[in-house]
Amino acid sequence: MTAEPDAKLIEQGRKLFAGDFRFIWASPTIETLPPMAGVEIAFAGRSNVGKSSLINALTGRNALARTSSTPGRTQELIFFDGPEDAGLRLVDMPGYGYASAPKAKVAAWTALIHKYLQGRSNLARVYVLIDARHGLKEVDLDLFKTLDRSAVSYQVVLTKADQVKPAELESRINEIKAALAKHPAAFPEVIATSSETASGIAELRAAMARLLRERQ
Repeated sequence: MTAEPDAKLIEQGRKLFAGDFRFIWASPTIETLPPMAGVEIAFAGRSNVGKSSLINALTGRNALARTSSTPGRTQELIFFDGPEDAGLRLVDMPGYGYASAPKAKVAAWTALIHKYLQGRSNLARVYVLIDARHGLKEVDLDLFKTLDRSAVSYQVVLTKADQVKPAELESRINEIKAALAKHPAAFPEVIATSSETASGIAELRAAMARLLRERQ
């Protein structure tokens, strides 16, 4: 389903996230972004896809990123810094595709996301989170197009993979890979994860360790 990282990268990923990650900044507008530092890796996805839960699972901190059953709660770009020697910063982006939010608010979030993507030279990759139970939606494809236009590398990470039968999961991964082949800025491999069982977490950490190594 996905290319297996080697044991050395798995260990590098483990060490990368063994240190302490902490909240450093929240930006409701493009004017309030923190100064660029280190390598940024951002997480995007539809509201309620499980972004906060995944960030907590990656960092081993149960309450680092706020989780909520209320879609659309994250309305800002949230920045988390890892240990100083790691040079890694995680960015939790506002959830998109939440139709019940006021249109003006949705437009403001969308503008913030687009401006951030276009002006952040230290942004190494955006992980686009897709609920394994539901697959790609039109709003996800819209984000792909934005990322393509911004020439920002991105990769799909499936969440809640434990809630899908193996055969269905494999079929979903193949469908997404076929869709990604049409997008120039997309990384071709898909990583399936579960914040509940921790499956795929080591592989995602390894992928981020590789990114960090390539950028340093």
